[in-house]
Amino acid sequence: MKYKDYYKILGLDTSRVSIDEIKSAYRLSAKKYHPDLNVGDTLAEEKIKDINEAYRTLSDSTSKRKYDRIWNSKNNINNYQKIKGKNIFHIFLGNVESESKETKIRQAIKGENVETEIKVSLEEAFYGAEKKISLRTIEGKIKTFSIKIPEGIRNGEKIRLMGQGKKGTNGGNNGDLLIKIDIEDNNNFKLYGSDLCTELKLSPWEAALGTKVDIPTIDGDTKIYIPQGIQTGEKIKIPNKGYKDGKGGRGELIAEVKIMVPKKLELDEEEMFKKLKEMSNFNPRGRKK
Repeated sequence: MKYKDYYKILGLDTSRVSIDEIKSAYRLSAKKYHPDLNVGDTLAEEKIKDINEAYRTLSDSTSKRKYDRIWNSKNNINNYQKIKGKNIFHIFLGNVESESKETKIRQAIKGENVETEIKVSLEEAFYGAEKKISLRTIEGKIKTFSIKIPEGIRNGEKIRLMGQGKKGTNGGNNGDLLIKIDIEDNNNFKLYGSDLCTELKLSPWEAALGTKVDIPTIDGDTKIYIPQGIQTGEKIKIPNKGYKDGKGGRGELIAEVKIMVPKKLELDEEEMFKKLKEMSNFNPRGRKK
């Protein structure tokens, strides 16, 4: 019959255990490999068979004594071989453990990375630019780095300057300098992923009648159509006029409508608004005049 280590199968390290300890180990092992928790797992099925076989043998005092004689003889041989091998190892190689520790201490260790952040304008990020950044070294000196900002870099992306971090030890390489890019919004545009958002200011008559207007984009003006009756807060999306998406394309330019009323009216304008008031039945509050 093939020898099986029943103690190992139940998760036990020694044969010097009580029946209660064997029962406890059996319950834990049986629960772990129970068929209901391992549906379709053939290895678990084989494992539970071994667990049951081990428990039947070790839970009976007579069969346990017989099995322990076999178990002890197997493990004594193994222990002897381990001890014997270890002694030979020390005889021929000497104090290897202390040498190994010393070698680890002397291993080349790469220096730590240094992280910083740099602000770039939306245009610099869109078109690409070259920036300079000055940092104080550990020695207290100021060191200036020239950084190439690639066009279309993403907000939060990091530029890595190899070997410009902290010094390595025992001949190890220096760490790297990681520069996080913080793209700043400007007066015209706000960046959201690959989309740019802007305001589209319209006069009341443009919004009421509909029109065509020129709207600025990050790379020049474009003409868009304003539908009749557009409301404040509505958004017009212009495809391929946003920020670069990193895949060769561009996001959208999203223009939010803001209807502007003149703060001061000329005399003839005031007269026209009064006439419009008398003529129109429109009431934004939904009540009858």
